[in-house]
Amino acid sequence: MSDSGEKSDSEQLKIVVPSDRAGDRLDRFLPGALAAIGVEVSRAILQSWIKEGAILVEGRSVKPRHAVAAGEHIDVLIPEERPAELQAEAIDVDVLFEDEDIIVVNKPHGLVVHPASGNLDGTLVNALLYHCDGRLSKLAGEDRPGIVHRLDKDTSGCMVVAKSDIAYHSLVAQFSGRETAKIYRAVTHGVPIEMEGTLKTHIGRHPVNRQKMAVLEPPAGKEAITDFRVLNQDGHSKWASVECVIHTGRTHQIRVHLKECLHCPILGDPIYGQPNRQKVKVARLMLHARQLSFNHPVSMQRLTFEAPLADEFLRFG
Repeated sequence: MSDSGEKSDSEQLKIVVPSDRAGDRLDRFLPGALAAIGVEVSRAILQSWIKEGAILVEGRSVKPRHAVAAGEHIDVLIPEERPAELQAEAIDVDVLFEDEDIIVVNKPHGLVVHPASGNLDGTLVNALLYHCDGRLSKLAGEDRPGIVHRLDKDTSGCMVVAKSDIAYHSLVAQFSGRETAKIYRAVTHGVPIEMEGTLKTHIGRHPVNRQKMAVLEPPAGKEAITDFRVLNQDGHSKWASVECVIHTGRTHQIRVHLKECLHCPILGDPIYGQPNRQKVKVARLMLHARQLSFNHPVSMQRLTFEAPLADEFLRFG
């Protein structure tokens, strides 16, 4: 094989696509290209790395089915090894509800939902494995048992986790079918021009900064729909307390919509808001998953849970 590539001590690999492999799917081309430089990785693992943004083609994120072109430069950042088996950890969990099939928690800000590169322990999953004595559905994968949806690390509030496989299948179907209801509370830097409305755009990976998401022109990205309503505001227009109802679950959806569509980034947002330039100082991202509704996976009874607002929100009404 004529691939050229190099491996550094930091586990950052660079590969150039040879002309005889032009047109191959990225996830089919990479296993052989990496093997040629002494790195054996399965196609399934490579697909997960591509989706996580650890593999870039000409500096941008692409999908596993991306057709490679001759001369394209591919950067591969090999994630840190994850522990062979997740460990249960005695971390306090604020439980809102629990039965044999599900557990609903009020996730604190600053807590990562499941292990990943850079956060191999100390996550919500580690805490729930201890609390539930390991009884979480394994269908989501070895590193994220029970997880059917996620909140960003710095977002607090309601999350439901599947303990049984029946619950996992039902909840995944409900989230993907938009049968759940999710209400958030945000505090923004500045006040939206409109007091209420619906934001409907496409959101996808930022074309330059892969750590960010952005509003994109269709057909790029995926549809994202957010209803918003201003609940309270400062008389000098320094901040607003905003209720957001999301009908889709795109990464950073509320954060992107408030910043790009309403020009009011969330207070304390380190990615979209430049906290050091915001007039009102806060110690966290001011976004909270206030309410979550779904059908119980066994009884099919409609359930609604509310996570109390953290103290940091109280001064904003």
